[in-house]
Amino acid sequence: MAKLRWPLVIRRTHKWIALFVGLQVLLWTLTGFYMVVVHIDTIHGDHLVRPPVVRPYDLANLVSPSRIVAAAPGTSELRLQRLFDRTVWRAETPAGPMLYDAETAERLAPLAERDIRALARRIYAGSGEIVSARLLTKAPQEMQSRKPPYWQVEFQGWNRPTLYLSPVTGELISRRHALWRAFDIAWMLHIMDYQDRTNVNNPLLRVATWSAFAMALSGAWLLIWSFPRRKKKKAPGKQKVMA
Repeated sequence: MAKLRWPLVIRRTHKWIALFVGLQVLLWTLTGFYMVVVHIDTIHGDHLVRPPVVRPYDLANLVSPSRIVAAAPGTSELRLQRLFDRTVWRAETPAGPMLYDAETAERLAPLAERDIRALARRIYAGSGEIVSARLLTKAPQEMQSRKPPYWQVEFQGWNRPTLYLSPVTGELISRRHALWRAFDIAWMLHIMDYQDRTNVNNPLLRVATWSAFAMALSGAWLLIWSFPRRKKKKAPGKQKVMA
């Protein structure tokens, strides 16, 4: 029976595992490098929006909150905010947020496109013009975590800056740009979730991770085995005494 040659077995195992998982290891390295180099605040798009201007409210002519609660049954939260330069009550209801004029208690209709465009220009910190404004009822890939409807307003620029605004309140829901989209692709490749891009413990990732671990162990064994080993010196035998 032939003797098992462990160095040859480990070398072949290491080679086939490397062929299987080597590309993914390279992708882990490249995508991890991108996610570390590009600052997370840049990815979030903080540079795309102006900081909000905080101004005090004039409470003298506002209607009582009880009138708004009576007009919007099931209200769980009520707060003051501004829509352009108009003070409004925002009521959180089971049907979603609703806006009421804070001085007349009149319920406000959903915002028209011209209002959304005007709000987007106020929010956007860049100088590019608006390329398009669309009311979406189906979530694009980059907004899978947010439930539509919402307005998508895209501006000019190499990084395709895009703002997503609520059609009811006009508030900024999210912002997207080219560096964020590249990050999203890098994240997808890094966690190996090619559908939802959220599951960091999917079976494919676990298989690749353990395969990479096995490749590292076999490589370490081959490295250690490749070092020359000193042969043990034989103890000097007793010299024969000549008669």
